[in-house]
Parts: sequence; structure tokens; C-alpha cells
Amino acid sequence: MLYEINEKALKLESQGKKIIKLNIGDPDLATPTEIIEAAYDAMKRGKTKYSSAYGEKSLREKLSNVHNVYADNVIITLGAKWGVFSTMYLLLKDGGNVVIPSPYWTAYGLIAKNLGAEIKLVKTELDSNWKIDLETLESLIDRDTRMIILNNPRNPTSSIIDEKVLDGIVRIANDKGITILSDEVYADISFVKTKRILEYGGDHILVTGFSKTFTMTGWRIGYVIANTGLVEKLAKLNQITLTNVPVFIQEAALKALELQSELTGEIKREYYERAKLACDILSKTSLKFSRPSAPFYIFPKCRGLDSEKFALSLLDDGVAVAPGTSFGDYREHFRISLTAPRNDLKKALNKICEATLE
Repeated sequence: MLYEINEKALKLESQGKKIIKLNIGDPDLATPTEIIEAAYDAMKRGKTKYSSAYGEKSLREKLSNVHNVYADNVIITLGAKWGVFSTMYLLLKDGGNVVIPSPYWTAYGLIAKNLGAEIKLVKTELDSNWKIDLETLESLIDRDTRMIILNNPRNPTSSIIDEKVLDGIVRIANDKGITILSDEVYADISFVKTKRILEYGGDHILVTGFSKTFTMTGWRIGYVIANTGLVEKLAKLNQITLTNVPVFIQEAALKALELQSELTGEIKREYYERAKLACDILSKTSLKFSRPSAPFYIFPKCRGLDSEKFALSLLDDGVAVAPGTSFGDYREHFRISLTAPRNDLKKALNKICEATLE
């Protein structure tokens, strides 16, 4: 339903209707000028040819320094989504099952389903601040479990996995010989410190990218950090599919990393202010929600709501949100993406509040 809502919103826009799009995680903020100029300069220098399926050595080395790993453990991918897909493909193509805390990013389930893998969900609830129950998670693991997928910070709740809980998940995975795929695409702009999967060592996998951290969604560049055996398999998959991420985009990403503290500080501050604005407006209603610990989602609950009908109806009022059913069994929830300018965001939030009172 997430993608259907987006297509309908785009269709209404093409017909001339003003839609405030709070349904997808596509930042409205412009890509920083320094990053754009780095790509342009690279193109002028002829960085427009085929290149290594592993990624440029300079970018891999920079990322290896950032994450304190070897460059051979790093591979550049066509966005974090390709990193997730290709990793899941290699580990699940022969079947098995995957354990995922819910609510969860839509793509995990769709990818697993298309690979013929069974999905086992660890349902979490707003009332417990989205805490993952370790006993439930462990009970779902069997001899066919190939992977646990974590998203930290989490989409759609913008919550952080409690450090003790994360410790417990890693301990269970290590005891049972299960690989964790940790999608940490929001971690670098989190409002609070987020413990990273690489801090635990072992053969767990980090997937992340530049889309959210540097407002580079359309650039399609991410990376995977894993053991060298998996990196080699990922490179072979790149070779027979996408070939390589364009070199000029990789040079832009390298510039982004060089300016990371400066650029992400500004981006994080803007989303913090938007989150504060949203919480101030929504708290005046009967909606229940957890305050976000990271950009840039809020996942409110309205008792008795059919979020699919609500999302479709709200489009007629010029506001797009994502129904909770897109993220698991959460019909009374809907996701608001704080990816619109503050004036538009305020208008949309007020319309949402009015609609939930009807």
C-alpha cells in the first residue's frame, strides 16, 4: 500500500493538485552544493567510464577508516536498498527464513517474499516503546533461520534499539550461528547515540548509505561492510547486474565524507526542529505516539482507525501519509515523514489532526 499511495499522489500532482507528501522518506532538503560540485568536477575530469564492481579504492579506504575495518570488507552499492537486496539474495536465495522485528521497512518483507523465504516477525508495540522481546525473538529461530534483520534507528518508528536489547540480540545470534543484517541508514543523523553492529565484531553485516545522511536519495549510493567472502560474492553480483556505481557519484560521496561533521550537523538540526514542531501539534490531539529519537518519521496510533482508508481519504485533502499496514499488522497506525518545509509541514499536520477528529 505504501507504493500505491505514492503513485496516486504523483498522479494527483500531475493533474495540478497540490499534495504535501509526507508518505515517503525522501528529504526535501537540497543536496549540499559541495557534493554537487565534486560530482561535476569529476565528470569534467573524465570520471565517466566503467570501474570496479567493488567501488573506488579511495572511497572504500575512507569508509574503512570511518568504520575501523579493512578496505577489503567494504563494497559500494547502488544505494543501501541494493545493499539490502543483494545481501538477502545471497543468503536467502536457497530458501530458509528470516526474523524481523516489526513494524519494519516494507522492502524487507517484499524482498524475502520474492526470494521465497519465510518471514518471521517479532511484533513490538507503542505501549512498550517498541521494545524487542528477546524471548520471542529467540523462540522464532530454528534450523532454517538464515538471518536476523535489524533497522537501527528504526523505520517507521524513529526509535533506537535499546543497547541492552541489542546486546541480547547479538548474543542470541552468536550462540545460534545466525547472521545479523543491520540497516543503519539513519544512524549518522540520529538525535541520540546509536550503538553500531560493527562494535560487536563477528561476521555480522552493516548496510547503510548516503541518501538520508547527506540528502542524496536520487544519487543511489550506499555500501555494505561484511566479511571478505561475502564482499567477493556481492562484487560478482554487481558485475552481472549494475557493473559499478558511477565513479563521479563515488567522488561526490567521498567529498560528503570529508565534510560530514559540518553537513550532517545542519541536516540533523533541521529534522530535530521539525520533529519538535510535529510533536507539539500532535500532542494536542488524542493521537498516541513516541517522540522520535532520529529523523524523520512519526508513527501515531488512533484507536479504531483504518489507516488505509484514512490515507486514501487524506489525499483528497492534499496530504499524503503512509498507512500502518505497510509496515506490518498496524492498521490503527500511520506514518508521517517529516520531509516537507516547515510551513507545509505545519499545514499538513493540522489537516491530519482535523481528519482524525472526524
